[in-house]
Amino acid sequence: MKIMDFLNPAAISTDLRAADKKGVVGELVGLLIKSGEIKEKDKEKLVRVLLEREALGSTGIGQGIGIPHGKFGGVRKLIGACGISRKGVDFESLDGEVVHTFFLLVAPEDSAGPHLKALARVSRLLKDKFFRDTLKAAKDEKALIKIIKQEDQKKT
Repeated sequence: MKIMDFLNPAAISTDLRAADKKGVVGELVGLLIKSGEIKEKDKEKLVRVLLEREALGSTGIGQGIGIPHGKFGGVRKLIGACGISRKGVDFESLDGEVVHTFFLLVAPEDSAGPHLKALARVSRLLKDKFFRDTLKAAKDEKALIKIIKQEDQKKT
């Protein structure tokens, strides 16, 4: 599975502004709305679903990475957004560090396989310190997409 299979290029930001978990989740969902993947009317409901998932245990997996995810009836296929926070956000990460790089994954309610494959793929890629640092240093969305596409080519 390639990241670009579920990551909409229009749902990427290298300039997340939110200062807390709820704000970041809302901002990432906003990217999905801007890209046409989610309807504006579904924003509050999807943010609530994602924050309920966060309440079970933080998806801040450490090393500056957050992978908020959840299942939502308003989507027909796995979709994703990606954002970089230059300041970093307290996301209640497992290692206590702030999070700079976020991948948001939203799967249909009746889906299991693609959702889990995507989580595994993103987690595996982000274990690579060079890849994490390169993403974090991307100067704009175009550069971020190029980095992800290059990585997709290498590890399929």
